[in-house]
This record gives sequence, C-alpha cells and structure tokens, in this order.
Amino acid sequence: MTTATRDLEGFTARIAELAPGLRVETGPGATGAYAYDASNYRVPPQAVAFPRSAEDVVAVLRACREAGVPVTPRGGGTSMAGNAVGPGVVLDFSRYMNRILEIDAQARTARVEAGVVLDALRSATALHGLDFGPDPSSHSRCTLGGMIGNDACGNRSVRDGRTGGHVVALEIVTADGVRAVADHTGLHPLDPADGGLVARLEADLKRLVGDNLALIRTELGRIPRQVSGYQLQHLLPENGFDLARALVGTEGTCAVVTAATVRLVATAQASTLLTLGYEDVVEAAEDVPQILRFAPSAVEGMDEAIVATMRARRGADSVTGLPEGRAWLYVELEGDDQATVNTRAAELLEALKAQGRLTGGRVVASPAERRSLWRVREDGAGLAARLVDGGESWPGWEDAAVAPENLASYLRDFRKLLASHELTGVLYGHFGAGCVHVRIDFDMATETGLAVMRRFLAEAAALVVEHGGTLSGEHGDGRARSELLEVMYSHRMIAAFAAFKNVFDPDGLLNPGVIIDPAPLDADLALRELPLLDTTFGFPHDADGFAGAVRRCVGVGRCRSDAGGVMCPSYRATGEENDSTRGRARMLQEMVRGETVTDGWRSTEVKDALDLCLSCKACSSDCPVGVDMATYKAEFLHQHYKGRIRPRSHYSLGWLPLTSALAGYAARPINALLRGPLGRILARLGGVTTQRRIPAFASRRTLRRTLRAAKTNESAKAVLFVDSFTRAFRPEVAGAASRVLADAGISCAPQDGLCCGLTWVSTGQLSVARRIMARTVAALDGGDDRPIIVAEPSCAAALKRDVPELLGTEAAQRVADRVHTFAGALTDLADQDWSPPSLPENVVLQTHCHEYATFKGRRPADLLRRFGVRSVDEADGCCGLAGNFGFEADHYDTSMAVADLALKPRIDHLAGRPVIADGFSCATQIDHLAGDQNVRALHLAELLDPAADRPGETT
Repeated sequence: MTTATRDLEGFTARIAELAPGLRVETGPGATGAYAYDASNYRVPPQAVAFPRSAEDVVAVLRACREAGVPVTPRGGGTSMAGNAVGPGVVLDFSRYMNRILEIDAQARTARVEAGVVLDALRSATALHGLDFGPDPSSHSRCTLGGMIGNDACGNRSVRDGRTGGHVVALEIVTADGVRAVADHTGLHPLDPADGGLVARLEADLKRLVGDNLALIRTELGRIPRQVSGYQLQHLLPENGFDLARALVGTEGTCAVVTAATVRLVATAQASTLLTLGYEDVVEAAEDVPQILRFAPSAVEGMDEAIVATMRARRGADSVTGLPEGRAWLYVELEGDDQATVNTRAAELLEALKAQGRLTGGRVVASPAERRSLWRVREDGAGLAARLVDGGESWPGWEDAAVAPENLASYLRDFRKLLASHELTGVLYGHFGAGCVHVRIDFDMATETGLAVMRRFLAEAAALVVEHGGTLSGEHGDGRARSELLEVMYSHRMIAAFAAFKNVFDPDGLLNPGVIIDPAPLDADLALRELPLLDTTFGFPHDADGFAGAVRRCVGVGRCRSDAGGVMCPSYRATGEENDSTRGRARMLQEMVRGETVTDGWRSTEVKDALDLCLSCKACSSDCPVGVDMATYKAEFLHQHYKGRIRPRSHYSLGWLPLTSALAGYAARPINALLRGPLGRILARLGGVTTQRRIPAFASRRTLRRTLRAAKTNESAKAVLFVDSFTRAFRPEVAGAASRVLADAGISCAPQDGLCCGLTWVSTGQLSVARRIMARTVAALDGGDDRPIIVAEPSCAAALKRDVPELLGTEAAQRVADRVHTFAGALTDLADQDWSPPSLPENVVLQTHCHEYATFKGRRPADLLRRFGVRSVDEADGCCGLAGNFGFEADHYDTSMAVADLALKPRIDHLAGRPVIADGFSCATQIDHLAGDQNVRALHLAELLDPAADRPGETT
C-alpha cells in the first residue's frame, strides 16, 4: 500500500467519522467521470462526495481543512471554463441535495437546495404562474448551485439579467465549516456560537471595501454582463452591503452554497418569436441596438455552421422556420396580450427591413416550430463542437461580452483576429446582451498549436478590453480565463480580489487555481495526441478512430436531462453520473489515455460503467455531438472478452437468431418445456431472468404458411426482409406488412433466412456479426436495387448503420442505402392517393429507440397523425427491454425502472386504446407490463392490415 493510498484511506475514514453514512467514492471507476466538466480541462479528483445535507458538507469541509485537501463544489458539471473540476474532493450536489424546500407564491420566492435542476424548479413554479428568470441553454440539467457559482444568465437575459439579480439569500458553509446565511444586509450565523467568527469575517470585508471604494466604483459593474472577477460593487455602501450578490459568481472559491432563496418572476401571458436572416453575424449584430428599442425578452444569434450540423445529424426537418441567410437572430417579444405583441412584432420587422440588412424575416406562429428552433440554439455548444464536416472546435474564449452597442465592431475585429492566427470560430450567443459564445478550432494536442492558442487568447483578452468588455459574461473565469484577469483589471483590483478570497478561505482550499493564484490556462488540458487503436468497427466519421469517437463527448450533459428526447434511459432510472452517456464517454476517454485506467480494454471499471447502457442508440441522435455509446459498448465488449469466457447471456441471447431458427422445427414441445420448471432452470443457466416469460417460438409451418399467403401475383417492387425476430416470434407481422404494402402499391417479395447480426453486435461478438452481415449483404446486393423493407425497426437500423460501419464495403453501403422501416416505406414509397382502413381516434405508441435514432423524419407517430389518428400518446422514452438487456438477470430491475418512466404509466391507463409497438422487444415489454390486462401490442402493419377483423382492437 502506497503512502498516498494510506493518506486517502485515513482521510475518507475521518469523513466517515464526522458524517456516518455519507457516500464517498474513490478510485478511477468512481471518480474518472468527475475529472471533466464541459471545458478543455481534466483534473482527476481524489474522491467524490455526495452530500445529503448541509451537515454532510460541514463534515467534508472540516475533514478537508484538517488534511489540507482542496474542495470543489459541483452541480450539473456543465461548466465550460473548468470551474467544476478539482484535485481534491468534488462535492456532487446534484445527486441528493436536489430538493425544492419551499415556494412562496405570494412573496414570489423559492427556497431550493444547490443541486436542484433549473427545469425542476421551473416546472414547480409554473403551477403558480411563476418562473425563475435566468434560463441558460443547459436548463434541463444545470443546477441552481452552478448558476449561482457562475452568475449564469441565459437566452432571456435581455429581460431577466444575471442570476445574481434574482438571489435573495444564500445558505453557505465556509472553508472552516461554519454555516451562515448571506443576504442583502450581510452575513448571519446559523449557530449563535459562531457569531464571533462571522462578525470578524464581516468586519474584514467592510474594511476591505472601505480601503478600495474608488477602485471598486471605477473598475466593476461597468456593463451588464461583467462577470469576470468578484462582484465587490455589491458591498459598496450605496448598494447596502449585499453579501449574497457579492458571493454570486465566486465559482466556489469563497464559500460552498448549500441552498438559496431566489426571486421569481411572473410568466408572460403572451409571446411571439421572430426569426431574422443575415449575410453574416456582424450584419446581425448591427441591428441589435434597433431591436432593443422594442424591449424584447430575448435576442439570440447563431451562424450557419450550427444549423447545417443540426440538419445533417437529425434530418432536414429538424430545422424549419428560418429565413434565407447565413446567420440568424431569434427575437422573442412578450406582453400581456397577444394582439399587442403581434403588433410590436410586425412593427419591428418593418423597422428592420428599413435598415436594409435583413435577407429575410418572419414571425413563427407554430408552437412546435418554435420549440424546434429553440432547440437548435440551445444545442449550440454541442453542435458547434463537432461540425458536419468532421471538424472539432473548443471553448476557452467562448464567453466574452461587450455592451450591445459595441457588439458589431467587436465581432468585426474579433473575426480579423481569428483570421490572423488562421483559426476558425463558430459563433452563437446572447447578442441582445452583447455576449458571444464561440468555439474555436484550437490545436491543443501539439506544442505549436498550444503556442498559437496562448497568443490568440492574450490578444483576444486585450481586444475585448479595448472594446470596453469583459472576459466572461456568464460562464465564469475558471481555469480558462483566470490567468487573463490581469489584462482586464489593475494590479490593485487583482489584489483586492485576492484579499476578498483570503477573508473567506485563508488556506486556499476552495476551488484552488480559479480566479486567485490561477493555474496557467494551458495546464491540465484534456486533449493530447493519442495512439490509434486497432478496432473492428471502422469509425469512419472520426479521424482518430475509436479515440476520436469517444472524444466526441465534450461534457455539455444533455444526457443528464430528465425529459425531452430519449437519451439517456439508464441515467433517468438511476440518477448516477457514471450511468449517463457523458459518464461512460469520460470513462472510455480515461481508458484511452491509460493514466488512471491502466488496463485498457481489460478494464473492469470501464466494463462496469458500460454495464447499464441499454444500447438504445438514442444518444447517437439526441446527443448534440453524436456520441454513439451503443457502438462504443459493442467495440469494448468485443475487445474485453477477446479470447475469454463471456457472460452466459452473451451465448443464450447473443446467438438467439440461430437457436430460434432451430426451435422453429419443434416449437410446440420447446414452448411447453420453457413454460415449466425446466424452463426456469435453463433461464438461470443462460443468465436470463426468471421474472419474465420467455416468448413463444413460432413454428416453421406457421412461417411458411404466412410467407405463402404474403406472395402476390404482381411483380415485386420491393424486398420484404423477414428478420430473425419476426420469423421466430411473430410471423403474422410479415403477413400483415405484405398485405398493407401491397394495398399501398408496394408489392413485395419476402426474403427469409437472412440476419442483420444485431444480437451479436449488442453482445460484442463482432467477428461473428461480420460473418453474418457479409452473408446477408452478398444475398441482397446481387444487382438488385429495389427498396428493402424491414418490419423490425432494430434490424432495419442494424442494416442501415451497423452493417456498413462494421463491414466498410461499398456493397454494404449499397444495401444500407436501400433499407426502409415499415413506417418509412409507407411515408416514402406508397401511392400518393392511398389511404388505410378506418383507424381508431386514439392510440398509445411506443417508438423503438433504434428507429427514433436512425430513421429521422420517418417515425410512426407522424404517419399515424397523417392517417387521421387524432391523439397519438407516445411514450417519450425507451421501453426498458432493449433487446437482450432486459432479459439479462442482472439488468431486470433497471429495465423495469426505465419502463416506469414513460411506458408503464400509459399501459396502466389505456382506457381501451390500442397499443402500437413495431419493435419486438417493445411489444414484449408491453406484454410483461400489462400482466393479466389482456393487452397485446400491435405492429403498425397489424393496425393498418386491410384483412384485420377490427384494426386497433386490443385483445
């Protein structure tokens, strides 16, 4: 045992003594993900603590002070400046300290713990017609504690300003473990015994301010977005010694915030959105002063690279409503009645047309279109990180701000500065507040590239100061910009900042290296040159192969959202960082680096992090940078178990296409056997849960009868690929699909006996998968260019994506290009005048995750609405079974927890509505959830089948 290990064990033992039951994690498997936030930096912590109360925080801080161990508070971990990583103990407030303690609708205040996610607060306050004003783009996962730490703003900062303006009081723990409340009158101890300490601290602060009155008045608070440094102006006599506001934006360097009382605002009664097109972002910025005269609630800007990437990743229909242009502004207007708002919008549009810079402009009336447009803007950081051309860009100078009237001149000079260093930047941000976010194609992997970055950042700092601006407008200084504060402030101001921190944290243990005594801005960078790994998947879209693929994750954390999209079902079920897409990607990055995770593909820590990944592929669509964790997991499992005995379920479930084909020859006796005691024994031997009923195998006779009936006398226009799941468990779907397609003018020739290889991919048996896929491609590519229609969405997705990426041949790509889901075929290939039989008015729908992720704009929900179904109640998430995952004994509980999120509540309240689920695993999960309700999920083909007795009947 090393000295460092003994010291860490002694330290964690001391924490356990002071706070029995406090969860503290150590070791690379637990802490690896916490070495990163959404910045360029990597700082592995010694331990991660998960406090449940302020008393737990006190215990950690006292133990850390005794041992001289640094402390870094952390919320959602979405900091872009390196504010949320540190070398000692990271306090994760998001896991347990996430309660809304009180909402006082009359006083328009809320009291919340530091780990409350902004959207959770907004959902709760909306019930009272109230909202929390600041709304960062990360609102679905950022925490109030993090927003307070950075003094965050958001898309509507033109109206609502910064977080500090909405803080009434902060409940804090000082570096020596004293609990106190900071408010607009000063600091107040929670324990009277600490009164003397708090009084001395307050006296020191007043002395500091008194000694620097002129300095503070002239250098601080000059523009609305001046977040850099400490906000000492709030301690001036004329501002009433508002210590709560002074502590906002201190980035965890002065005290640890455990809870806050915040001010709420009334929800707008009416609003509208204008989208305005321009030739470039400078032209857009020129119009901002004119727009501000109309008192907008939001003025947001972005350039064409973000829009192009969104359309490439999620389909052309993912961005609608933008006028012609290469840069755009979103302008939101709000008011008390819609007519007045609409009049203002029309007047603004006319005024801007008169300015002569617009390439186009329109009022966006559709709420769905508005949501789509806001998502493009909110995903800006991720979309800009990995562009459609494969280029990578990074933060570091992503948060500078100037006065809005100076924005155009600043951007004009800033673009010249980029060009002089041969750098490219993707621009977006809060143009109405003069705050520009930009991600730049820095080369941080070479010494030459780092030298360019340092020169650029120094010159960029000087440039923004020349334009009267600030290094940071809402993200904080962090590790990225603290070294540059001396460019913006005088030496006396820097000394005053240091004195302010020293009053609170004389030992320098709170978030060291940030703001005061900063680490060099190029220290602890995560990016470096890494060796190319020999992999089975080709990763054709990532220049550095597997290492480049896992590097896609830049930490923006959309996978930690509780709602919207499908990603990430396991995180939504467990709430654990390591069970998020981001946590897994960070562990894979650690594996590739080989420093804390040293055993590469054999790593048990990485295997454990990947264990609860359902391989749903939702991240490949929902993640702004296109992380595809299902593929990374398949590659890892392949390498991890190469030459080794695998888990039993990899054999029993991974080889299911083969065993199910054999079972079809004796389906009746095998089904009877599996329903009895021997079946439970076989399930246990195969690593399969006994809490599910094994689906009944269909006989080969049933399959042959179905396929014979599916044949038509017409010349086939398409191939109906009869996948392994349809063949083995529900051949009736093949018959229904064939009839519906023929009725829609798409006569099909059934193709049986082939397999997409999916089950071998999901269990990481890639060598077998490649052989299976190669055989399938050879059979389908024999000069035939007819569409290939696949009833099972997961198999369609495997043919569309996994087959070309694993085989890497032109033949595989030709086959992939021909693949359609059943819903996609009806969308794209059906006769224009075709309509299905009468359909029920209301249905419940579970869309397969692979279909959601792979076949953009071709989803069953859209088709059902087009066919006249009035209400499509779609379970917005994974069903939880996810192929082999939910059948594995170790994963049953997680599978059911995922189902509880969206699907089960709908099954429990069907009210006679039919349930549609094209995916076999989805249908199987529905059957399991329904129990004895006598409900069977229908494939869309069965609902539309012209031969059905009663389409949509639940039997």
